[in-house]
Amino acid sequence: MLTHLNTRGEAHMVDVSDKAVTRRTAVASGVVSMQAETMLLLESNGLPKGDALATIRLAGIMAAKRTSELIPLCHPLNIRQVDVSAVRVSDTELQITAEVVALDTTGVEMEALTAVTVAALTAVDMCKAVDKTLCIRDVRLLKKTGGKSGDFCRGEENARQD
Repeated sequence: MLTHLNTRGEAHMVDVSDKAVTRRTAVASGVVSMQAETMLLLESNGLPKGDALATIRLAGIMAAKRTSELIPLCHPLNIRQVDVSAVRVSDTELQITAEVVALDTTGVEMEALTAVTVAALTAVDMCKAVDKTLCIRDVRLLKKTGGKSGDFCRGEENARQD
């Protein structure tokens, strides 16, 4: 059943008022690829726009908090914690990870994915003056806990079907 459609088949905001408030968590990640020289500038705080890593983390946190303003039909949530990291995983790849925690009646997957996406876009914005090859890829949900649908951990999807 598609819960975001009403009886007339129109999109609407799902009523979650009867659902219990529980602890909800979600972790998402994505990769920004760039030239090796750009990665060195990023790590050494040598980019023209300043401290890119701090700006990337802050952008992700701010985005998670504003997800309901960006995505239609997304509920505003009682977010308790957002953690965003931007870590070099190779000479040319920056992995961005976001973890979001809320006490609410619906999940925080969209908030974690939004945090990663906006943080990745911010990385592109901070680096674009020195590198036009930047690419965002592999934005995805890694893990979620809480709620009626249960827990999810990427890589375990097939194991749970047995």
